[in-house]
Amino acid sequence: MGGHIRDHWWWRPGWRPGRRFWTWHLTFDDHATARGQAALREVAEYYQAPLAKLRGLDLVPFEWLHLTMQGIGFVDEVPERDVQQIITAVRTGCARLAPLALALGPAVVGPEGITLRVTPPARVAQVRDAVRRAIAEVWGEAQVPESAEDFRPHVSLAYSNADGPAGPYAALLHGLEPQSAAVTLRAVRLIVLGRDTHLYRWEPYATVPFGEAVPGTSGS
Repeated sequence: MGGHIRDHWWWRPGWRPGRRFWTWHLTFDDHATARGQAALREVAEYYQAPLAKLRGLDLVPFEWLHLTMQGIGFVDEVPERDVQQIITAVRTGCARLAPLALALGPAVVGPEGITLRVTPPARVAQVRDAVRRAIAEVWGEAQVPESAEDFRPHVSLAYSNADGPAGPYAALLHGLEPQSAAVTLRAVRLIVLGRDTHLYRWEPYATVPFGEAVPGTSGS
């Protein structure tokens, strides 16, 4: 149970207070079934209650739990007309996808916080691939941001706010009975993301359902 955990809140390239970022996320509000929301809330509370007693963590409130998918770029750099074209292309790609049934949990110590495992990761990758293809349709494949290979789906329950040993967190989780939540998601969301405080907050911009025919296309 050794190892180290890093401070999550260092300012990544391009980020600064007040700057906002276009990105696609899976969120767990009205896009998850009611049963899935209740199950995820129960699992989050189960793990966060004991984690709150340890130093060095910023717990994520339930309404801000998310699964990071695929960024587009900073709001002051990406024209909104490009964003609209990407949304249209994402709608076409996601019309071929079924609702996303996932298991979230158990909790593990990640490089920069405490996360829930996500299974099956291949289903999440399908959604991300559809978003990446949509961006490529608008900008070209060479201009799609972020790596296609380094994606590791997870849901963060808490972020580390300091560098330090991971042992205390690993020991706590080891002493708990593993828990997971079955969640079905019906849409992917484009958001305008900020990180001015030790919390990711966003404004929703567009919601793209899975398996919904696009008007004007075959099968609509």
